[in-house]
Amino acid sequence: MKTLEQLGLRVPQILLPKNIDISSWSVIACDQYTQDRDYWKKVEENTKNKASTLNLILPEVYLNDGDKAQRIAKIRKTMKSYLDEGIFDKEINGFIYLERKTAFGRTRKGLIAQIDLESYEWKPFSKANIRATEATIIDRIPPRKEIRKGAPLELPHIMLLVNDKDKKLVEGIGQKVNQKEPLYQGQLMSNGGSICGWEVSSAEEIDYLTHTLNTIAENNTSEDGSTFLFAVGDGNHSLATAKAVWDEYKDELIKNGAGENDLKNNPVRYALIEIVNIYDQGLTFEPIHRVIFNIKSEDLIKELSQKLQGKCRQVESAQELEDAVKNSWANFGFVFKEHGKQRYILMQTQIKELAVSRLQPEIDSFLKNCKDSEIDYIHGSQEVFRLGSQDKALTILLPPIAKDSFFDTINGRGPLPRKSFSMGEADEKRFYLECRKLFS
Repeated sequence: MKTLEQLGLRVPQILLPKNIDISSWSVIACDQYTQDRDYWKKVEENTKNKASTLNLILPEVYLNDGDKAQRIAKIRKTMKSYLDEGIFDKEINGFIYLERKTAFGRTRKGLIAQIDLESYEWKPFSKANIRATEATIIDRIPPRKEIRKGAPLELPHIMLLVNDKDKKLVEGIGQKVNQKEPLYQGQLMSNGGSICGWEVSSAEEIDYLTHTLNTIAENNTSEDGSTFLFAVGDGNHSLATAKAVWDEYKDELIKNGAGENDLKNNPVRYALIEIVNIYDQGLTFEPIHRVIFNIKSEDLIKELSQKLQGKCRQVESAQELEDAVKNSWANFGFVFKEHGKQRYILMQTQIKELAVSRLQPEIDSFLKNCKDSEIDYIHGSQEVFRLGSQDKALTILLPPIAKDSFFDTINGRGPLPRKSFSMGEADEKRFYLECRKLFS
């Protein structure tokens, strides 16, 4: 049996504030509401003169403002003061099992853990234990590096997915610990719902996690011997940044004579994350649909039907099209206007992988020869039908995300194309709560 460290994990040392007031301490991930300054202004009002994770992060709505350097310096200073002035309680040497009830009536279960960045790789077709789910955009890493490099603390908004159909890891440990007194519980601000967390630290609990992870690893080991244990669900670029910072810092340490033990025990080598079971009923996957402007709709539909071996037929209404697409993992819908008449085309395929992984490359190939075309990504079927009623627009309604084929698709075809899926609504994204010491 492999140890936790051999599986790419380590028992974390977690910091929580004393007398925690979750409603002001905990704020949503920095990459949400990037076009909504009013949201973040309300967060500022809610946390004024209070200890809050807002003071430890840089909301990306402000990334392009001229005061980024000053903001980062202030974050560093606040992190140090929170550590020096006793804001935090003593470190918890253990995992945390949590239950997050969202405002949408769903409960998502998670396990706060610490991963070894040496076990993670974002590059396509990696055989690492922990892999990216979507293509990583290199340009997004440098601004995030500025924030993480040298930071005294880290706060996680990264969510890793585990392929655990039997619901033994997260749900199983939850059954063992959620009758104990929780470490924290309370309401999250705005429309965030509520959260409750329990410590997972006894020898028996750690042993259970180790055995369960070994079983999951065995079930997710390919014929070539590689194990695909975790897929990055949210925070792909943040985890890629943590890896980049560690690789750079590791080179410095080695140049200064650091040995294997020094590297193994350096906190920068690790990242705090939340593990969520992909089969958790509280975790919703929504497809992200496409709209393409200034193309000949019939030409693209013909091209896609040939490349994806699809059968096309016209349907009479938006509702009929939506029902046909929603009830299959491999059907697509096309909505466009032709000679002033609204058209709805259903394309049925036999695709076995996640449908978007086959569709997007063919769209990209077609658009290379379309000089004035433009593609955008849209959420919700209502937008598909609204935009599809406009002149010179073709919208594509994508099928649901098949959880059963998620890991197999990434294992076989590499990371998914950009804008493949969304996990839940914006208000369901991870809120910062737990902290960990990073650079001393």
